[in-house]
Amino acid sequence: MGLTSNKLLLLAIVFAVAFFGATLWLWPRLARSNWRTLAGRAGLLLATQFVLLCSLGLAANQAFGFYAGWADLFGTETNQGIVIDQSTNSGTGGPLQVVSTAQVKGGPGPSANPRTAGQIQKVNIVGRSSHLVTPAYVYLPPEYFQPQYRSRTFPAAVVLTGYPGTAQALISNLHYPRTARELAKNGRMQPMILVMMRPTLAPPRDTECVDVPKGPQTETFFAKDLPEAVLTHYRVGRHADSWGIVGDSTGGYCALKLAMRHPGTYAAGAGLSAYYTAPVDPTTGDLFHGDRNLRDHADLHWLLKHEPAPDTSLLVTSSRVGEHNYKETLNFINEVRATDRTRISSIILESGGHNFNTWRREIPPTLQWLSQQLADH
Repeated sequence: MGLTSNKLLLLAIVFAVAFFGATLWLWPRLARSNWRTLAGRAGLLLATQFVLLCSLGLAANQAFGFYAGWADLFGTETNQGIVIDQSTNSGTGGPLQVVSTAQVKGGPGPSANPRTAGQIQKVNIVGRSSHLVTPAYVYLPPEYFQPQYRSRTFPAAVVLTGYPGTAQALISNLHYPRTARELAKNGRMQPMILVMMRPTLAPPRDTECVDVPKGPQTETFFAKDLPEAVLTHYRVGRHADSWGIVGDSTGGYCALKLAMRHPGTYAAGAGLSAYYTAPVDPTTGDLFHGDRNLRDHADLHWLLKHEPAPDTSLLVTSSRVGEHNYKETLNFINEVRATDRTRISSIILESGGHNFNTWRREIPPTLQWLSQQLADH
């Protein structure tokens, strides 16, 4: 059974209840003071607490999408990472390959026509410059399949998870496709293609969307390879004003940084509960290899003070109570307002933690804001 399986969670709950009941039933029989009964009581307590913690951990992982599977949890995942694709220069195979398709949940029936429900395509993306390969999900709105729009290109938004995160959580927990479809249906945003994925392209390492010296070229992938791959397969606008990027937590930092450092690629970037400087910790390893220039350019505060203001639009979110980035977000807003070209908007909640429930409250207005920044052609 997979780590995110409902059957595994149910089995863990059954074991937790069973051990709790066994403890109540056996405790009087273990009341004597000898080493056997002491060991029995200790074993019951430890076993009950273990299965209870397993149940809570599995439930939390399903709710927040921390790990996609056992290999992801134990850091043994080997299917992804730095891959040199030998066919990228041979003319065979494209940089984006569709693996499977699925309906957007909440649509009018299990066999709904994509012209009315839209479609989610699972894809593999090959980075021709970065030599990185990663899976992603692409949401195509209903209008993409309707005859009257067959000659139209659509704006696109790259949607990033936090770290470690799973791309599937953007669909099942944060409901990006369903929200985008409903907003467009109600005339509150324009139809938009969503490219949903993790910012972690060399798992289990957290690369913070940095081109690591002699390591994963993550920034190059998002700034160059990803748009090029999507353009080869979908009807997406080719200019920066057709492209936006949004993410939460680590994905939010990446979204803001990519919009600021590559305004020729992304006209808008939204960071939900973002931070503003790339951390260096055990999950990232040595990102900069002593390169101070690279480290400075991963600091959004430094960029605003020392580089020309980029011609891009930014959106940041936080909460007065419950978010650790509130004061830094206010400082960032003031720093952007002091520039002459960069535009800044914000969503500040009265309360809300660093979690899916908070981001679900912020996603609808964020998608509407993105829609207002982007153009179709």
